[in-house]
Amino acid sequence: MPLQDTNLEDSLATPGGLPPKANTQTAESCVSLGLSLFSKGRVKDALVQFEIALDLDPTPREAQAALYNKACCHAYLREGKKAADCLRTALAEYNLKFGTILNDPDLASFRALPEFKELQEEARLGGEDIGYGFRRDLKLISEVQAPFRGVRRFFYIAFSAAAGISLLFTIPRLFRAIKGGGDAPDLWETAGNAAINLGGIIVLVALFLWDNKKEEEQLAQITRDETLSRLPLRLSTNRVVELVQLRDTVRPVILAGEKEIVSLAMQKAERFRTELLRRGVLLVPVIWGESRVPEVEKKGFGARQKAAVSLPSIGEDFEKRTQSVIAKSKLKAEIRFRAEVVSPAEWERWIRDQQKSEGVTPGEDVYIILRLDGRVRRSGKGMPDWLQIVNELPPMEAFLSKLER
Repeated sequence: MPLQDTNLEDSLATPGGLPPKANTQTAESCVSLGLSLFSKGRVKDALVQFEIALDLDPTPREAQAALYNKACCHAYLREGKKAADCLRTALAEYNLKFGTILNDPDLASFRALPEFKELQEEARLGGEDIGYGFRRDLKLISEVQAPFRGVRRFFYIAFSAAAGISLLFTIPRLFRAIKGGGDAPDLWETAGNAAINLGGIIVLVALFLWDNKKEEEQLAQITRDETLSRLPLRLSTNRVVELVQLRDTVRPVILAGEKEIVSLAMQKAERFRTELLRRGVLLVPVIWGESRVPEVEKKGFGARQKAAVSLPSIGEDFEKRTQSVIAKSKLKAEIRFRAEVVSPAEWERWIRDQQKSEGVTPGEDVYIILRLDGRVRRSGKGMPDWLQIVNELPPMEAFLSKLER
């Protein structure tokens, strides 16, 4: 559902549940009316109300709600640039959390557009204060995965500073050694010390820059992992879930390629069905070009049928990621051997980004095996060797599987 201010909704509700009349227009009332129209599928009318709200001297919270829901309208109308502009303003000026953009099913079509990728990259880099909190949370996860990076950087800086100070004292001695004289220091010894200090500085600076590059690559991978965790699947019971809700329960194996090739790989997997199920394998076929098939236009903006409650994303309370034992057990009972992708354009975009990061030509047939914690275990060109996967993956009850959780 669109972002909304619960205080606005409570204060503006009328006894009959109808939106306020036009003669009492305020930024609050326009946001409330826009939400009502939006829920009924009257997108263009809702867009007008959100634009009016922005012209009525809104509070920061009202402006954030108006901009965000305006972006939802533009996303529904396939106006990617306008949606991105609204979200960019809400992120930079009104403290919108980037995780909200990742979570909202009404922005699914926007997340499949190049404009979303550009906005996400800006948020990852923290440019112009866009997504500052998003980058901060990414760095926290990065520090957990690479806990000694900060220590290494400290030593790089400390040793570089020490070598620089030593070099400052060595340079005058080197000039004296070159000039010669009775009290001049040994030329070769002094030149050697200067070379060692200079070489040490170069090496340490190079290591520092290399570590920074590795951190940026890691942040990019974490961003892709977070995007992956929000991709929706339809289980055999027709329930729609996000990958994050299947963590600790299955190992998804994504098969991306031409329809004939993926279908053949699925048929071969049936021969190893029992052993693959023991290892928690869930097949996720993604057919190239399936995203270009026109979708039937929906008339409302309600939650997906039988959709499970979405979990918090990066930038929100991490502890809330944990689902109750009962909810997880019910979900586990619905999982079978195969799931269907929802929003195939989002899936295809993510896979192509992953291919670029690994130096694979986008659009090639690939398979991607995920860990129980949702991260990428490994990937390869073509379709997988199922016997090799059976030998590689430990059963769900094995100790090695517990280490993946």
